[in-house]
Amino acid sequence: MKNFRKKILNNKQLLNVCNAERHKGKKIVTCNGSFDLFHYGHLIFLEYAKKQGDILIVGLNSDSSIKKYKSENRPIIPEKERSQIIAALEIVDYVYIFDETVPMPFIEAVKPDFHANGAEYGEDCIEAETVKKCGGKIYLVPRVAGLSTTELIQKIKKS
Repeated sequence: MKNFRKKILNNKQLLNVCNAERHKGKKIVTCNGSFDLFHYGHLIFLEYAKKQGDILIVGLNSDSSIKKYKSENRPIIPEKERSQIIAALEIVDYVYIFDETVPMPFIEAVKPDFHANGAEYGEDCIEAETVKKCGGKIYLVPRVAGLSTTELIQKIKKS
């Protein structure tokens, strides 16, 4: 297994990888999220996403991004650890950490063939316009009922 930490890309590496993979005729899939307290629902989501193409690039919200859109008390797991957990998965080809609260700049950089999103967000999710503008399609992944980081945190607090 290659060193999974090499799968975590900076801006320049992200662009180079996308160009190289597209040149090889590979279909690129993106998805994004916090992936805080990684759980089975996250794994199933990534597995569904990977099946849509050849290369799966996960856009990971940075710590500062999560604090802005979720809570000052989040994330629970720091971005360095979250990125390595995701990069260590065989189904994930690359990880890119972004500071924005929305993934549109990440999507514009990658120009994916498919962007996977939770079905609960629907076809009109915030990413849809950008994905379509870049020539891609939205792929909705069914949610695993009862599995979310927020629900997991609530369960831990009650125990």
